Amino acid sequence: MPRLRYFPSLGPSGFHRVAYTEWGSSHNPHVVVCVHGLTRNSRDFDYLAARLASDCRVVCMDVAGRGRSDWLADKSDYGFALYQSEAAALVAHVAARSGGVLAWLAWFLQHLGRPARIDWVGTSMGGLIGMILAAKPNSPIGRLVLNDVGPLVPWSGLRRLKNVHSGLNAKFKNLREVEQHLRVACASFGPLSDRKWRHVARHSARRDADGSYSLAYDPGIVSGIRRGNHGAIEFGGDFLQGVDLWPVWEGIKCPTLVLRGAESDMLLEATVKQMTERGPRARLVEFPGVGHAPWLMSDDQVEVIREFLAG
Repeated sequence: MPRLRYFPSLGPSGFHRVAYTEWGSSHNPHVVVCVHGLTRNSRDFDYLAARLASDCRVVCMDVAGRGRSDWLADKSDYGFALYQSEAAALVAHVAARSGGVLAWLAWFLQHLGRPARIDWVGTSMGGLIGMILAAKPNSPIGRLVLNDVGPLVPWSGLRRLKNVHSGLNAKFKNLREVEQHLRVACASFGPLSDRKWRHVARHSARRDADGSYSLAYDPGIVSGIRRGNHGAIEFGGDFLQGVDLWPVWEGIKCPTLVLRGAESDMLLEATVKQMTERGPRARLVEFPGVGHAPWLMSDDQVEVIREFLAG
């Protein structure tokens, strides 16, 4: 069963609380960090984490403004600079929790705080965060799994993503209405059983004071994209003109697995072909009948990741 935990993270406007779910033994030196997409949350990884927990310690983060993490007062703070800072703080936090002060000291002194092994599984936005961290000098990431994202994100895909979240301020009478909304909004992620759709709906909504439900993310995250500010500083231009991270890709040295929905409009065939030929020369696995981005809840998707991380 997952354990809900929190740690403090520092952003431009002060500290905020970041939530994460943890699976497996907290003393396991093999840590797998899972990070979700733009408006999703850590509980999307429950099925994957449950399968990995016997072999790894799995830590699934709610990025600021999502899930159970704090919403930021200044919406302009949302962006990849903050997300990288949170991810680095999470890595330090989970390493420090592995065995007390002495373990933390040993962890810090051994090559910038590298535990025995840290792997990264990132969906969409979470994959971009992982790419950036993996390309840093002395990165602690040992293996990288990118779920339907790459160094080039086309404008057409971003435009569709913006339109998908047009109902971000919607109110729902009950969880059944939440589920109905998500079945449409997240249809491209692939088919799910009714039980899994109920799981997604339960963890994608928050109960409001009037008894209604709303989606469990800060609308300020998406409004930032509408203004064209999201990622502008980090990527040297307007985020809505597309994201080009090929220089980052060339800096990645660790083994990398790329998962692609065969019908994805966010990770194009031409892009993924280059990803197998440049930089870390990623291994590619495609899932038919799925767009952006695979849920990672089916047995075949989970098994591909499990085998790669065990390699």
